[in-house]
Amino acid sequence: MYLSIFSNFEWKEFLLGGEEWIFLLEIVLRTIIMFLTIIIGLRILGKRGVRQLSVFELVVIIGLGSAAGDPMFYKDVGIASSIVVFMVIIPFYSLLTYFIGRFKKFENLLEGKAICLIQDGVFSIDNFKKENLGSDEFFSELRLQGVSHLGQIEMAIEETSGGISVFFYDEKDLKFGLPILPHSLDQPLKMIVNVGQYSCTFCGFTEEKEIGTAGNCKNCGKGNWVQASNKKRIT
Repeated sequence: MYLSIFSNFEWKEFLLGGEEWIFLLEIVLRTIIMFLTIIIGLRILGKRGVRQLSVFELVVIIGLGSAAGDPMFYKDVGIASSIVVFMVIIPFYSLLTYFIGRFKKFENLLEGKAICLIQDGVFSIDNFKKENLGSDEFFSELRLQGVSHLGQIEMAIEETSGGISVFFYDEKDLKFGLPILPHSLDQPLKMIVNVGQYSCTFCGFTEEKEIGTAGNCKNCGKGNWVQASNKKRIT
């Protein structure tokens, strides 16, 4: 029974759909043409379009990728129509890039602004709330740059491309700060049993505390604290 089903299986339809075997050679030709078109298009766009991927550039890349990809293996999508898409997108991109270079407001509209997320080892709370960025995700980005606590950071900026630029304190200016290693915030304190430096788990504000009730943060008003760290950054 199973052998009969296997022998009657339409392998040609499974592999090619409704096309003939000769269409595989056509796919090879289509792919070569569109691959060369992509290379030429990216060369015309210049290094800016390849090196940076702001929202603006991402839209351009997605548009070109779709225009180039479909004709490679869809027989009913012609090569000429795809090339026309390239001929429209590339000059339009170049025109918008010209206006971006000339008008700052136009640049901010299309690409957004770089935003300061940490200043002097403390979260810029209002700016951080505006970004669709979770604290765990952000801490992971910082750890990848060798950061173990916020006291090592003079300033952290989210660039228009979504990357995080971090500017560090000199070793002699290192501060106590909120630790960001995994599980370092799992057991927040409301009572202080040892005198020392403690950081607010919400905003990173750090101050020396005496034994007793931890109280609320002077910066954000929250009431959870962890012992601050002043470890040096390993580079």
